[in-house]
Amino acid sequence: MVVKSLDAVEALKRKGSVYERFGVHPIINGNGTQTILGGSIMEPEVAEAMAEASRTMVVLEELNEAAGQLIAEHTGAEAGLVTSGAAAGLTLQAAAVVAGEDPERIALLPEAAHDRNQIVIKSSHDSEFTQAWRQGGARLVWVGNEETCHDWEIESAISGETVALGFIASRWHPDSFEGLSKFVEIAHGHGLPLLVDAAAMLPPAENLRRFIEYGADLVSYSGGKAIKAPQSTGILCGRADLIAAAKLNASPHYSIGRPMKVAREEIVGLMAALELYVLRDHEADMRRWFSEGRTIVDAVIEIPGVTATIEQDDWLRPVPEVSIAFTSEWLVRSSEEIVNALAEGDPPIIIEAGRRDDEDLFINPHGLMPGEAELIAERLRAELEAG
Repeated sequence: MVVKSLDAVEALKRKGSVYERFGVHPIINGNGTQTILGGSIMEPEVAEAMAEASRTMVVLEELNEAAGQLIAEHTGAEAGLVTSGAAAGLTLQAAAVVAGEDPERIALLPEAAHDRNQIVIKSSHDSEFTQAWRQGGARLVWVGNEETCHDWEIESAISGETVALGFIASRWHPDSFEGLSKFVEIAHGHGLPLLVDAAAMLPPAENLRRFIEYGADLVSYSGGKAIKAPQSTGILCGRADLIAAAKLNASPHYSIGRPMKVAREEIVGLMAALELYVLRDHEADMRRWFSEGRTIVDAVIEIPGVTATIEQDDWLRPVPEVSIAFTSEWLVRSSEEIVNALAEGDPPIIIEAGRRDDEDLFINPHGLMPGEAELIAERLRAELEAG
């Protein structure tokens, strides 16, 4: 039985009033922590900390130092820095290894003052985000192919112009820990740092320390996803000397990172969110996500031609997701039509279609507020039964 949830609709309208005042429609986010949907919803304590910070001025370098100490404490790194998102963290990684703390080199970025500016990276790790390293003055050297990369290929690509090895940790890369160990070994064997993009690798919470424990020298995380900090924040953590270089290349200094300014309110928001995240009952989150998924599955499982399951594993889907597929009995609307119908409703509901093939649906409960799973269940069932 699907629970009616008019209260959820009214709550959404109330919490969305500031958006509606400017003609923007609040949504129900059944698609995880996607940047295009605003990341995640901050806890009230985070918003309150930001509001309090907004009423007082501080010296940013002192605030950055305090934030760095907190980040180091919770990541196991030597030092840390709040960035304007994980991608900005990659740009500062590159700047730190290409220009270091040299004022002349810092001033020249993104042009390098010397030829030693190459980051070696696997071809299979190519993504939209590797551009962020190039923005920091690095030239990328791709090794291997989309399927394989042998150790000797990595070794052969390292030269006197190499400043670091780069690694994109992703749930779609099965080598993101096994391969990381080998990359650390090769990098350190050549006296080079390993730079890691771990933007979306939380949960599990253990990953907040895992990359440093594996030996990575600089790691960049998103603050606005699982940590539930302001979406425009990120965490950069790692070796103290490299973080010191990253700071000189970052705002408030007049350097490549100046446009990537992080406001004092955002820094405090990240600090408050990080403290909450490490104390959070992650097992309770998992139970809630499964319960919300079961609410949706139970609503549609008996519709002819529809199969619905909850998929979860520690690697690819750390957050339990509802997976809906269609059998040969299903001869009506496409998954894209269903997704569009939900998105065009009131309130708009955003879910994902076509991840595995053209005819599947996925619902990620990470961003759902109380009552919203019931509303998704009602609306999805109605769309599927409408044929």
